[in-house]
Amino acid sequence: MKTFFLGSSFAVLLIAASIVATAQTPAWHDDLVDHMAGDWKMEGSVMGKTGHHDVQAEWVLNHQFLRIHEKTAAGAPADEHKYEATWFLGYDPVSDRYVLHLLDAFGARFSETLGYGTRDGDAIHFIFEYPDGPFHTTFRWTGQKDSWEWLMEQKNKEGKWTSFADLTLTRAAH
Repeated sequence: MKTFFLGSSFAVLLIAASIVATAQTPAWHDDLVDHMAGDWKMEGSVMGKTGHHDVQAEWVLNHQFLRIHEKTAAGAPADEHKYEATWFLGYDPVSDRYVLHLLDAFGARFSETLGYGTRDGDAIHFIFEYPDGPFHTTFRWTGQKDSWEWLMEQKNKEGKWTSFADLTLTRAAH
């Protein structure tokens, strides 16, 4: 009986803490990031090869993060490298910067590093400081076309910035 009481008390405390935290944290709204919510077709080049991905982006966790799920499209060519990732895009008002956490099929080693970003007009520029070198990701919105460009760059062994990926997201037809 004592174990049940302690377990029940702990559950009540967790629920109460959750309610208080939710009440104190207003939903995050961003006039640029809001455009990314929805379903997308992504095409372009990744490491010099063509990529075809499906992307779904939705607000989660009390509207604190935009969860972006990316996966190789079912109709992609059979020889295309299969890929899957989930990105969590949020904003830290204290440090006045965006935060981007990437979890992907390459495992935990590459998900240790957060990307920190700043906005420049209709673009957000992220910097990831990976153990093997810096990596830049830019999300650029083009309102006239209702599309996004994702440009990813890395430093090569000579210290020069090179293209890792150049991808365009267009709205998926329903």
